[in-house]
Amino acid sequence: MALSRRSFVRSLGAGSAGALALSWVGARGREGSAPGDARLRRAGGGSALAAVHAQPIRLDSNENPYGPGPAAFEAIDNAFDIVSRYPDAPEEHLQETVTRWHGVPAGSVLMGCGSTEILRMAVREFTSPGRALVTAAPSFEDPMREAERLGAPVTAVPVDSALRLDLAGIADRSAGAGLIYLCNPNNPTGTLHPEAAIKEFVERALERSPATTILIDEAYYEYVEDPAYATSIPLAMKNPQVIVSRTFSKVFGLAGLRVGYAVGREGTLEPMRRHKLESGVNALGAAAAMAVLNRKDQVAGQRRLNHDARSFTKGWFESAGYKVVPSETNFMMVDLRIDPRSFRDACRKLDVWVGRPFPPLATHARISIGTMDEMRRAVEIFGQVLKVGTGRT
Repeated sequence: MALSRRSFVRSLGAGSAGALALSWVGARGREGSAPGDARLRRAGGGSALAAVHAQPIRLDSNENPYGPGPAAFEAIDNAFDIVSRYPDAPEEHLQETVTRWHGVPAGSVLMGCGSTEILRMAVREFTSPGRALVTAAPSFEDPMREAERLGAPVTAVPVDSALRLDLAGIADRSAGAGLIYLCNPNNPTGTLHPEAAIKEFVERALERSPATTILIDEAYYEYVEDPAYATSIPLAMKNPQVIVSRTFSKVFGLAGLRVGYAVGREGTLEPMRRHKLESGVNALGAAAAMAVLNRKDQVAGQRRLNHDARSFTKGWFESAGYKVVPSETNFMMVDLRIDPRSFRDACRKLDVWVGRPFPPLATHARISIGTMDEMRRAVEIFGQVLKVGTGRT
């Protein structure tokens, strides 16, 4: 008998536990589990809602709190029939779909087990003990950690006073580097650089170091509203020294299924393939990714929900007297003027999880954006913690 999503959920537990699991995978908070929802009625109504709200509010990993949506779940349901087979064909199909979506030539897309694998493949191919990684501080740490494991030197250029990437400083430190990692918008600061600035940076960096490869991480691309911002994929198709990475983990809500990819010239991506995990994209993840890739309406809706909850949270912090770094991502950095570790630990005791510290920023906390309901409840906890931690009245 073929395994379906419904039989899989039943296997998680009988009665309300199994039904609640189905309710919980799609979204968090009241927006994802309204009391009138049929899923909650199957789970026991009010008692199930209480169980949902008993969960910690997860504002620590920049995840999409609304989940991937019905199209992804339908695709996953249909893909259960092939989970007994290795996922080579689904991954190839997804790669072809992504290639058509971006309108790039065959061979210009490389799939990975999340964009994390893409970054690791790039570090392994382009850095070595004699070829440094150049990155920002702070930025997403995985490339730096991988380079350190390989024994490659790391040059981390501090962000500027506005917590923006110091593009000129990174370019000036790039001579002889194997790889430059540029996260745009940058995680964890949330700042971004417009299309013109990125093009100028690439020219400047490659003038100083023509053999260096530049990887531009666009994990949060879909959340950006600034019209001056644009993808660097056209630049990657023109310049063999540029690669762009993307992920299905953020706006598409598939963080738990681990699907990402790189776009670049075939000759640039081909050497990275020798570091690739075989069968790294699972069948369910490939099916879900194909289902959500072209859902422009869903992306626009997620951008709007995120914008509203982020604006609410930003307004709360600013009205309380704290500086918030401008962000068009699904997270924000807030200068709390205290050790962020004490804030994180105090919030966690009250079931609100926020981001870890990001050196060299000594007083900033990264807050991921949840549902509006979650953010309304979270700021109540933030108020309690900051009142104690800062002596505010």
